[in-house]
Amino acid sequence: MNDSPATQQIVPDSEHRGLVERLPQLPRDLAMLARFDRPIGWWLLFWPCAWGVWLAGAGWQFALLGWLLLGSIAMRGAGCVYNDIVDAKLDRQVARTASRPVASGRVSKKLAWAWLVTLSLVGLVVLLQLEPLARLVALASIALVAAYPFMKRITWWPQAWLGMVFTWGLLVGFTHFRADNLDALIAMYAGAALWVIGYDTIYAMQDREDDALVGIRSSALRLGGRVRGGVALFYGAAVALWALAFWLYRADWIALVALLPAAAHLVWQVATLDGDDPDNPLERFRANRWTGALVAAACFVVGNA
Repeated sequence: MNDSPATQQIVPDSEHRGLVERLPQLPRDLAMLARFDRPIGWWLLFWPCAWGVWLAGAGWQFALLGWLLLGSIAMRGAGCVYNDIVDAKLDRQVARTASRPVASGRVSKKLAWAWLVTLSLVGLVVLLQLEPLARLVALASIALVAAYPFMKRITWWPQAWLGMVFTWGLLVGFTHFRADNLDALIAMYAGAALWVIGYDTIYAMQDREDDALVGIRSSALRLGGRVRGGVALFYGAAVALWALAFWLYRADWIALVALLPAAAHLVWQVATLDGDDPDNPLERFRANRWTGALVAAACFVVGNA
């Protein structure tokens, strides 16, 4: 089958190929650079924010959640732009990422930096909606975000660093309302980080061959043939820490029942994970948007019951 040039420039895991294809070339490239065509990333960044807000016990807080969702979209986009600027040479050597706008040369690094600044300004507007303590907590993540693209060069576990970065919104959402129950908050954050290691290990299964050839390190490569067991371990530890967080927050066994739907969903992911099916790891990775929603529901129950 002969694809059009526009189709060839769209990465294989884009979720909105038809919509992206209809955009003019430059807006299309900027949208892809910020991963607007793949909303799973900002859902995974947003849900921990919602966990923090709802666990804090301040009710629905729809307006704040709207701001945090906007911030998740903008800052996830900014992070992707920064990552692509840093990783342009490596991306050219990996089949799945070679067509990305900066790696392919369709977007210059100068324009990419300008786009990053624009997205960051949107993030700044969101930052100003937060209480002072939450603003400081949010700003503290900048160093972690800046270091992330380099982790795959120096450690087999860049997913662990991503776990700290992608769940930082949990701390922001919680500290917007309160600065107590820090033991519960720390347990919740540690569990969230392990959840990220698990799902990003699944995501990294797609690139194992290319990553090995170009020297990119990942947990999927490190685990080798034990990926399913490793993911099960990370997910199991995540659920255990979330249960501990709920218990520390509200010592009531009934509260732990709220976690059962999320735990069952993670069990399903592990049980049906198939590295021999090219589409399976991506589908299981994307399924974590529902894990995030289920944990958010549990946090609302525990925080507001």
